[in-house]
Amino acid sequence: MSGFDPLAIRVFASSVAMIAEEMGAVLTRGSLSPNIRERRDASCALFDPDGRMIAQAAHIPVHLGAMPEAVRAVRTRGPRPGDVFLLNDPYHGGSHLPDLTMVEAIDEGGLIAGFAAVRAHHADVGGMSPGSMPFGATELVQEGLVLPPVRLVAGGTLDESLLALVLANVRTPDERRGDLAAQQSACHAGAAGWRALREREGSARVEAGASALLDYSERRAVARLRELGDIEAEAEDFLEGDGVTDALVPLRVRMRVRDGRLTLDFAGTSPRVRGNVNCPVAVARAAALFVLRSLLDDDVPTNDGIARPIEILTPDDCVIAARWPSAVAAGNVETSQRITDLLFAALANAGVAAPAQGQGTMNNVTFGGAGWTFYETLGGGQGASAKGPGPSAVHVGMSNTRNTPIESLEQAYPLRVDEYSIRRGSGGRGRENGGDGVLRRYRVLERCTVTLLTERRVRAPRGSHGGGDGATGRNLLNGEALPSKCRVELQPGDVLTIETPGGGAYGAVAEPEFG
Repeated sequence: MSGFDPLAIRVFASSVAMIAEEMGAVLTRGSLSPNIRERRDASCALFDPDGRMIAQAAHIPVHLGAMPEAVRAVRTRGPRPGDVFLLNDPYHGGSHLPDLTMVEAIDEGGLIAGFAAVRAHHADVGGMSPGSMPFGATELVQEGLVLPPVRLVAGGTLDESLLALVLANVRTPDERRGDLAAQQSACHAGAAGWRALREREGSARVEAGASALLDYSERRAVARLRELGDIEAEAEDFLEGDGVTDALVPLRVRMRVRDGRLTLDFAGTSPRVRGNVNCPVAVARAAALFVLRSLLDDDVPTNDGIARPIEILTPDDCVIAARWPSAVAAGNVETSQRITDLLFAALANAGVAAPAQGQGTMNNVTFGGAGWTFYETLGGGQGASAKGPGPSAVHVGMSNTRNTPIESLEQAYPLRVDEYSIRRGSGGRGRENGGDGVLRRYRVLERCTVTLLTERRVRAPRGSHGGGDGATGRNLLNGEALPSKCRVELQPGDVLTIETPGGGAYGAVAEPEFG
C-alpha cells in the first residue's frame, strides 16, 4: 500500500504490538491471583473497527488464536463507543469457562475506533468442582457460570448488578473482583494507547497501516507455504480418554498445501464425546495458526493476516468442532495440544523438517479448599528440531505461561512444595535430544480437593525423523499411581507428585551431520 514500505510496516507493527504488551503489563501488575499475576495465564490483543486482529502481545497461543471469535461475537451485540463486554461462553466467542474475556469498544469522538480485548484464566468460575476444571463433566453448565457476551460497562457506568451476579456464582469472589478490575484496566490502557497512536499519526494513516500490516503478514505466510511446495500428508493421534471413559479418542487430519494455501481436513476425527475434551472449532483454528506461525521467521508480525491462507474442514459436531451443550474445559487445554501435535506430525510425514512432539499436555492441576482455589499448568520437555535440542521445563505448544514460583504458591495457599526439579533423562534421545520434563511434589496442609486433567501418561511424545520418543508423564498420590484425569479428596500430609513428559528427539543418533 502506498506510503508503507517494509520499513514503515515494521515500525507500525512495533507500535501496535507495544500497545498490546503494555496492556499485559497493566494486567499482571493489577491482578490478585498468582495464576494471572505470576504465571501470566492471560492474553491481550488489539482489533480494528472491523474486528480484525491487528496486534497481540507474546502471550498464550490458544487464547490469541481464538480471540477474534470473541470480538466477532461482541460486534453482533451492537456495541456502543466505550462499552465493555464480558463473556466466556465457548459457543459465543469463548474457549472454556475459566477464560473470562473482556472486550472494550474503543471510543474516539463518539465512534468505535477499534477494540481492546483481554482474556484471562480465572482460578474459579463456579461449577461442580473447585477451580472450574472438573473431572467427569458431561455438559457445559456443570463447568461453571456461562456468560454470553454481556454489557458490563455502558455509558461509562459499571453494571454493579451484573458484577454481583458473577461474583455470587464463584468460590473466591474477592479474588475474582480484583482480577476483573485488572482486566478492565488493561482494556482501558489498550484503548488509550490506540487513541494516542491515531492522534499522533492520523486516523486515516493508522487505518491504512493496519490494512498494509495484515496484507504484509499474509504475503509472508503465503510465500512460506509456497516454499514448502505441493504437500498432501496424513496423520493420526489420540487423546487418552475423555474423563468419563478411558477409551482412546482419535484425531485425524489430511493436510494439503497448494499454491500458498493450507487446507486441513479433519475427516475421521472422533464425534463429540461425553466428557470435557471437546472444544469449539475456534480452538482448532488457534492450533492451526500456531503451527503456521512456527514455520515463519520471527520478524513476521502475528495478526489476522497469517490466518487468511488457512482453511479448516471438520466433520459436523466432532470433538474439535463441538456444539452446545458439550463440556469443553479440557478441550481448550489438552485437545488444543493434541491438534498441534497432529499438525506437526503431518508436516513431518510430508518430509518437512518439523520439530518432534513436545510434552503435548498442559498438566492441569487444580486444588480447592475452604475459601481458596489454586490452578496451574506445568511445563515439560520441548521437542527437538533440526536446529538443536529441545529446552527443558518449559510450557510448549498452545501454552506460553510461566511456572508458578514456589514462594508465591506457598505464601497464598495451604500447600508446600517438597521438590521442584528437572526430570532428568525424560527427553527422547537422538541426534538432537528432546527436552526434559519437571517433577513437582506438593504436600497438602489442610483438607482439599485436587483435580487433574493431563495427557501423555500412556502414549509418549513422538520423536521426529528417527529420533527417540520422550518419556510419558506420571501422576502419583503418596507414591501410588493416579489416572491421567481424576478428582481426589486429600487430607493433611498427603503428597501429590506430578512428573511431566519429556519431548521427542530429532534424528537418529547414527545419522551423519550435514552442514
